[in-house]
Amino acid sequence: MRHIPNMITVLRLLMIGVFIYFFQNEIYLGALITYVAAIASDMLDGYLARRNNWVSNVGKVLDPLADKLMLIAALACFCVKGWLPWFIFIIAAAKEVIMIIGGLVLYKRNIVVYADWFGKIAASCFNIGVVATVCAHFWPWISPWNIVLLCIGLVLAFITLFHYARINVFNQFKRKDESSDEAKELGEEPPTEPKT
Repeated sequence: MRHIPNMITVLRLLMIGVFIYFFQNEIYLGALITYVAAIASDMLDGYLARRNNWVSNVGKVLDPLADKLMLIAALACFCVKGWLPWFIFIIAAAKEVIMIIGGLVLYKRNIVVYADWFGKIAASCFNIGVVATVCAHFWPWISPWNIVLLCIGLVLAFITLFHYARINVFNQFKRKDESSDEAKELGEEPPTEPKT
């Protein structure tokens, strides 16, 4: 039972292909429903994990990875179709690649980066922007507010990136320096990184 949240996350990864299929075949309502279902599944697996204490390190990595890949796929589809300017995709993709690589590097060092309120607010802005972009196909008056929402999401995403870097990278170096200084004061060898 405790693996249910991770199974839902895997299902969300499969939804990326479904979204791309619908969008490329101009079944925009199907693409919209798929993306909204992915958002709902993200909320559901998070709720189940916290409520039943089914939180796992794998889930903490896999869950945001699924969200990032779905977002990148959606933005790429929109740009190829000419619905959005390419700079939105390029900036968002660059930020997400940095987050994915950084998260994997930290995970190998037994440091798990998980989403907090900074990340959730940025993700919400992106999700609303993506939904609004598809809806603008049915109701053109929504544009250009969808682009405004996505640009706000970009700004918040980079604020989040620096926030995570400060917590998970800079603070780690700070703690390492402090422990090294304490070891020197006690005449001990400073702690070293375990070899892998």
